[in-house]
Amino acid sequence: MISTSGITLRFGKRALFEDVNVKFLPGNCYGLIGANGAGKSTFLKILSGELDSSSGEVILTPGERIGVLKQDHFQFEEYDVLKTVIMGHAKLYEIMEEKDTLYAKPDFSEEDGLRASVLEGEFAELNGWQAESEASELLMGLGIPKDLQSKKMKDLSGNEKVRVLLAQALFGNPNILLLDEPTNHLDLQSISWLENFLYNYENTVIVVSHDRHFLNKVCTHIADIDFGKIQLYVGNYDFWYESSQLALRLMKEANKKKEDKIEELQKFIQRFSSNASKAKQATSRKKQLEKLTLEDIRPSSRKYPYIAFTPDREAGNNILSVNNLTVSIDGEKVLNNLSFIINKGDKIALVGPNSQAKTALFRVLMGEIIPDNGEFSWGITTTQAYFPQDNSAYFDTDLNLVDWLRQFSRDQDESFVRGFLGRMLFSGDESLKSARVLSGGEKVRCMFAKMMLSGANVLLFDEPTNHLDMESITALNNSLTNLDGNILFVSQDHQFVQTIANRIIEITPKGIVDRRMTFDEYLENEDVRALLETMYH
Repeated sequence: MISTSGITLRFGKRALFEDVNVKFLPGNCYGLIGANGAGKSTFLKILSGELDSSSGEVILTPGERIGVLKQDHFQFEEYDVLKTVIMGHAKLYEIMEEKDTLYAKPDFSEEDGLRASVLEGEFAELNGWQAESEASELLMGLGIPKDLQSKKMKDLSGNEKVRVLLAQALFGNPNILLLDEPTNHLDLQSISWLENFLYNYENTVIVVSHDRHFLNKVCTHIADIDFGKIQLYVGNYDFWYESSQLALRLMKEANKKKEDKIEELQKFIQRFSSNASKAKQATSRKKQLEKLTLEDIRPSSRKYPYIAFTPDREAGNNILSVNNLTVSIDGEKVLNNLSFIINKGDKIALVGPNSQAKTALFRVLMGEIIPDNGEFSWGITTTQAYFPQDNSAYFDTDLNLVDWLRQFSRDQDESFVRGFLGRMLFSGDESLKSARVLSGGEKVRCMFAKMMLSGANVLLFDEPTNHLDMESITALNNSLTNLDGNILFVSQDHQFVQTIANRIIEITPKGIVDRRMTFDEYLENEDVRALLETMYH
């Protein structure tokens, strides 16, 4: 078990945390959430001992071990991959190194023999004989094949290094796991493996992630950083979000009879209790949820941007036709004879491992690059708004945000433009700062405002959730789910794709797989799996 007593962290006059007392129990997985800058990663560093708090203490049950996902991807460059994973269990690794040093001595003494005997006993107690096979199994589950496991870390790609460091954190069954954005750079198969691993994990897990689908799958509790405190809630992310919205609504309806509020709470709890996807979690969660009272759920201080795309006109039946499109990037063919038709009402998720191919398609459709062969045509009633994955060129200017957004507005009135900035959480002096100094998330919100002003009836998004906090992701997700129009988009956010798309197009080296179904249906469809096997091999 790991807990905190009176943890306070100050930077000058600003208190990031103030007298935080929280207890994380074995068998539970806690999703640590909070607005950007709330201190999620910082709190994990305090728990791991990497960072000292201003006051208070972290209390760890004696003899328990913490596994931490390292963020320095270049820390182990000269080590073998398999050895890097085993280093996640520091005590075991020290024993292995000391053993190897002793046995390599040319003048091995009787004293060395006694020491080696002690080490062998400790090695066996720590399950050392299975260490390499366990490390190898973890690596394979995370997509690192056998042929890479004997290489040095410096020979791996950035994505592969991240996976090795995740295996390092998981290795040796630590009592407490601290994971900061563990799904970054993982493909869907590896994320699914990690979800199952954590679901069956019997110890304590504390995880920071912007992947709502992942948090919903693995979390038994949500630890919400708000007002400089940490409040624990039973249930997954969706339960926390819906309960905070319910609390906000009940607070606004202060005069509503308490009996009506209690009935609404009971219906809400019943709905979430019955929707739990895993039997073990469902049983324990239901018992805890049924004990909740009105006082246990609280409104959040989070601010959600108001995202609403309103087309100037309704599109006709003909949206887009693509015929035999072929595109090469730096001499490599990324699209090969691509053909498809978009019909009215289609919300299409483009999937597939080659991100270059999907970005190339967007750039062709927006007239930024010319294809090698083939053609496309937009319907005469359509207008398009595009969110590029790299938006840096738009912000290479010293214009303040009002003047920046005014460039894209037909109505030049300052109050009108400020209204759209306000929807994106830029108010007062915030709207007068230079576009050049914006953070990644702020730039994304400005791009949404630009798209909203366009009045387009076809929206194209290339990885729009990158750089966004959970509040902005949720606001965008809800907006596009409710939109009655056409969307063509790419995203690695499972829940985003599942809740928005009604059609999936996977781009493969040999063509496309095109199915009108939800993302989960697509992933589970045996005919699709069989077809993809032939398309990739």
